Amino acid sequence: MSPVKRRDLAVLALGIAMATWLLVRVTYGYLPPLHWWLPTPLAVLALAEALGARTLRARLAAQRAAKAARGKEGPQRPPARPAVEVRAVEPLMVARLAVLAQASAYVGAVCGGLWGGVLAHVGPAAGRLAAARSDAVTAVIGVVCAAALVAAALWLESVCKVPPAPRDEDQVRRTRA
Repeated sequence: MSPVKRRDLAVLALGIAMATWLLVRVTYGYLPPLHWWLPTPLAVLALAEALGARTLRARLAAQRAAKAARGKEGPQRPPARPAVEVRAVEPLMVARLAVLAQASAYVGAVCGGLWGGVLAHVGPAAGRLAAARSDAVTAVIGVVCAAALVAAALWLESVCKVPPAPRDEDQVRRTRA
């Protein structure tokens, strides 16, 4: 599975923003009012993914530290009981979280493009129209929440990456020679 390309997210967001701007420009008078709470599900999902990334990073670090400590115990010494039990991280759960992160990054880019297109239309009219002013506030909140979702998704994806296998010095010398 390849990581999400930031360029693809940017192109997707810009394309959706342009299409939304054109659509809102034609149909703005027929749209219902945009309430400030409409983009909050994006913020909730961003918060959940950020907390998940932080928790997963801590669990993976503890698991790697416990594995390294077990490897340093020689065959002469009996294994010491760890002070804190380390809950193993299921590889399938990490794979599912990586897929969730990739999907959320694309959803955040699409929603960011939608709110950006709305903002591009109502932003210039915010000084003249009261409806455009409140819609501009909602669009700004939407863009910020969508950006937070993309950032949290990319962080979760980076946490889910498998670290490279440790190479011993003999292998390094043989590959360089």
